[in-house]
Amino acid sequence: MLKDLSLPAVVAGFIAVLVGYTSSVAIVFAAAQALGATPDQTASWLWALGLGMALTSTGLSLWYRRPVLTAWSTPGAALIAASHGLALPEATGAFIVCALLITLAGYSGLFERLMARIPAAIAQALLAGILVRFALDAALATAVDPPLVLAMLAAFLAGRRWWPRYAVPGVLLCGLAVAAVGGRLALGGVTLAWTQPVWTAPVFAPAAIIGLGLPLFIVTMASQNLPGVAAQRAAGYDTPVSPVVGTTGLVSLLLAPLGGYAINLAAITAALCMSPEAHDDPRRRYWASASAGVFYLATGLAGGAVVALFGALPRSLVVTLAGLALLGTIAGGLHGALKDETRRDAALLTFLVTLSGVSLLGIGSAFWGVVAGAAALLLRPR
Repeated sequence: MLKDLSLPAVVAGFIAVLVGYTSSVAIVFAAAQALGATPDQTASWLWALGLGMALTSTGLSLWYRRPVLTAWSTPGAALIAASHGLALPEATGAFIVCALLITLAGYSGLFERLMARIPAAIAQALLAGILVRFALDAALATAVDPPLVLAMLAAFLAGRRWWPRYAVPGVLLCGLAVAAVGGRLALGGVTLAWTQPVWTAPVFAPAAIIGLGLPLFIVTMASQNLPGVAAQRAAGYDTPVSPVVGTTGLVSLLLAPLGGYAINLAAITAALCMSPEAHDDPRRRYWASASAGVFYLATGLAGGAVVALFGALPRSLVVTLAGLALLGTIAGGLHGALKDETRRDAALLTFLVTLSGVSLLGIGSAFWGVVAGAAALLLRPR
């Protein structure tokens, strides 16, 4: 197993964690604050989420030798942040109910049977629709920060020409160097401090369970686990769905009183670990997500310092790094989605609805993209 370990895989895992944290950690802070969490309790959320993602990402990746990356539920955090009138103990009870439902949906096989009915073209289109936004953000960053973005683009093109396995690490080093020369790395506020977990005794209030627990379960399954499984299928991996999803629910159940409100499969950041940039050999890419788990553990144990470190990086650096790292996966997704003429319209509709970012009934565009594509398949001429 150690022979499969490589530097590009480790770098891919680091980039996945970097992109995940910088893009959504603020939403997690907002969710904790909406429930009246103290600073120590908020830090405990990062500790619990980091530990949970570390255990599941590293453990499942090494067990199955497949790139299985997990993440916190970003739409779930947005849902919590928008809640009103709930105290942290009541919300904790809702988190536990949500975790129980995820565990049941996973280990019972219900969710896997649902995913087996989604055609490969729809899964590929869904993945491409999710990821294209990152490439667009990278292109738009050129207008905001031309020297940094163009230097990173030049490093990427040179890397693809002369050292393809190390193109993305080269882009990261180039971005850091340009940012440092320009005085753009604000490292003064980074201080090392270990995070202490804080236990919150749950209160099982019916209103919180119905108003938060059930919606949290729905958005986590529809907006996170569904595209997460689709991303694995689109990349050609046959990782067992039921035990993986069930394990994320079980870990969420154990960590909910400490702030681990919902842990699920990743989709966007997982694509970084499943891309050719992680390794030329798809059978060796599992070390990317396993390495990400180690970085997750570091972010949990020293949550405040790591978040401050990630926050010190220019946003243009992060979005450009993500966009360039995902180009190969986006191209593969679009090719797989559109090569079958009989399903091309349905795949294109899935791609466009997912890319739009539309949200209805609190559920993100990934779910509605699948719904639109499925409807197009059902109504297509025979």
